[in-house]
Amino acid sequence: MEQGKKIPDIVIKRLPIYYRFLTNLHQMGISRVSSTDLGKKMGITSSQVRQDFFNFGSFGLQGYGYDVDQLRQEIGAILGLDIPRSMIIIGAGHLGQALARHSAFEKDGYTVVGVFDINPHLIGENIRDVEIMHVNRITEFVSQNKVDIAVITVPRTYAKEVADLVIGLGIKGIWNFTSVKLAVPDDVAVENIHLSDSLMTLGYYMKEMHETKK
Repeated sequence: MEQGKKIPDIVIKRLPIYYRFLTNLHQMGISRVSSTDLGKKMGITSSQVRQDFFNFGSFGLQGYGYDVDQLRQEIGAILGLDIPRSMIIIGAGHLGQALARHSAFEKDGYTVVGVFDINPHLIGENIRDVEIMHVNRITEFVSQNKVDIAVITVPRTYAKEVADLVIGLGIKGIWNFTSVKLAVPDDVAVENIHLSDSLMTLGYYMKEMHETKK
């Protein structure tokens, strides 16, 4: 991939879906796949598949298709899955605990190494052998452990305060599940996840399906 080349966000967001489909094919023992087949699975044209991959280089051969395992590894590398990442979760409510228990993260190289909260009833509890600690221990913990990503699942009123804290500690990746869109320095990556937006999008598609059937 050319240095400094800007890849459209819509293409970046499709890469994990490509990776998931290719992983399924790999597990089924399928070694080759065409752009047509990938497009059908993705709900896009074969031309769009080829255009997506062209952003990163030439992966397939005309009339030959794609080597499933090679393409899967290439996309995994583009997504940084070949680099193990450690995460802390700040906010051990229902969502934070669910994320901490999500063992599939580890298959993709993401490991939860710490969970933090202020609720005295949660402090000292364990989630998959990871102790829930008080938030006032974050600074000490980060100074003693490698932490790549902070997952923020606190109430929105604390979102900026928590983000400023972890940025100040040198953490370069933030996975934000609050309803606040965080502004971060250029050297910090943030992914803002708005669950209510996703639910409303689902509502739109359900409405469209209902109106189409009338």
